[in-house]
Amino acid sequence: MKRVVGSPGTWSGMALRLSQCVFAPASTFAMASGFSYSNYSAYFYMSLALILQLMWSLGLACKDIFALRNKKDLHTRDNVLIIVMVDWVVAVFMFSGACASASLTIFLMWDVHFCETYSKLACRQFALSVVLAFITWLLQAASSFSVFWLLVSFY
Repeated sequence: MKRVVGSPGTWSGMALRLSQCVFAPASTFAMASGFSYSNYSAYFYMSLALILQLMWSLGLACKDIFALRNKKDLHTRDNVLIIVMVDWVVAVFMFSGACASASLTIFLMWDVHFCETYSKLACRQFALSVVLAFITWLLQAASSFSVFWLLVSFY
């Protein structure tokens, strides 16, 4: 069995999960602090994806901390398989939410110029939230690929 950077039960894996736990709520708070974000389904969908991402990453970060503290090995085939499956589902969910929100933000800011017309609409906060969501997704993708690489090393 190989030691893969970012795999469960390692310092790098814990760092990836904790950084996801920082960027996901930051994106959610940037979105939620804007006026009427829940009126747009893409923003609401991205908020749900970010909450799911936060819960999953926080759970795995706690599991990593427990494994590092008690010197437990999380590299069993069944454990890695479950983590890979849920990681990939969450990554796809996050990517689709971030892409949908990015397209809506571009539409509102540059195509129909709603941000200029309606000054209450917090377009800059929505754009910041989308950027933070993509950073969260990149971190999720990195941890997903590392766990997938670990799963492949079993065979």
